[in-house]
Amino acid sequence: MIGDFTFENPTKLIFGENSLAKLPQELAPYGERVLLVYGGGSIKKNGIYEAVMSKLSGKVVTEFGGVRSNPTAQTLRDAAKAVKECDADFVLAVGGGSVCDLAKATAAAKGCPEDPWEYFYEKNLEPEWEMLPVGCVLTMAATGSEMNSIAVMMNTETKVKKGHHFLGAQGYPRFSILNPRFTMSLPKYQMVSGIYDTFNHITEQYFAGEEPTASDYMMEGLMRAVIDNGLKAVDDPLDYQVRSDLMWSATWALNDLFKVGNKLDFRIHKIGQTIATFTDAAHGMSLSAVSLAYYRKMMPCGLHRFVRFAQHVWGIERNGMNDEQLAQAGLDAMEDWMRKLGVAMSISEIGVTEDMIDEVAEAVPLVSAGYRELTTDDIREILRESL
Repeated sequence: MIGDFTFENPTKLIFGENSLAKLPQELAPYGERVLLVYGGGSIKKNGIYEAVMSKLSGKVVTEFGGVRSNPTAQTLRDAAKAVKECDADFVLAVGGGSVCDLAKATAAAKGCPEDPWEYFYEKNLEPEWEMLPVGCVLTMAATGSEMNSIAVMMNTETKVKKGHHFLGAQGYPRFSILNPRFTMSLPKYQMVSGIYDTFNHITEQYFAGEEPTASDYMMEGLMRAVIDNGLKAVDDPLDYQVRSDLMWSATWALNDLFKVGNKLDFRIHKIGQTIATFTDAAHGMSLSAVSLAYYRKMMPCGLHRFVRFAQHVWGIERNGMNDEQLAQAGLDAMEDWMRKLGVAMSISEIGVTEDMIDEVAEAVPLVSAGYRELTTDDIREILRESL
């Protein structure tokens, strides 16, 4: 492990088929006014909305529905207005990562004296007031938002999509209810998008390190779990054991466990998030579409890690291959798995055309990370190779 660090994650996880039954007692310590944040209406079709509302008797509930994937700056402004008008004591998210992200940002926005997008995302300031407590009822396994302090928002006007990390314990959900059955009504496209999102959260933290650490061994095991269960979920999306393992994997992939004492990359996220501001692509698909081109560019500079990836994650034997051949075999195995999973393999599949590449590349923020610096020309090349 690298350097000194402090690990703190105060979120309480309540997992299983009967987990929603615990919602009333989890809400009991808080006030009576609840802002209920949810998505485009699927929870009203699959019965989750009714199940949640039945546990909210005795609470004054204000609804903020219609939250889309890739929530926008304007949605955050609208949610901030709603949380102030109803004077909420608690924000309850029922949905996937986008809904959980918006709930956290809304909880921070109640005391915000100015535009919350400008305050948190442009100025990158922390709230100088106490955030409202947040709880999550998760319906999609993907982002890990149910156990981290990150809230990702998108500004469609300025073509910026970024996350804000709320510092300290108050930035995390107080609790998250994880019932794998709540994820089973997802269309296949969303399910596999979430599976790849989980996998990429791990690789973004894995392909930056140098010497093997305890975290690397844990990440390798988690990647193998996602690989195996991902294909099983495609074959049988109603397999409870498989869906529960995928839900558990998604939570631990991005809850700060692997971040501490570790170098990070997350430039695939920078590229994918920028693509989403142009196309509104599903997050996991925007990541899968550029991953192979990105990692093939990184491989020569982090060859030792790509060799380890091939051996420890994919179980590939050397059998006379040199390091370059072995590393390439690992990425070939990853490509084969992605194709079987059914994720987007090119940016053209998610709406990017050749005449958009220059504008997208110019919009991708350049950050120092990974095994080598990237220029805008490098990003342009990655995008062209991903068409």
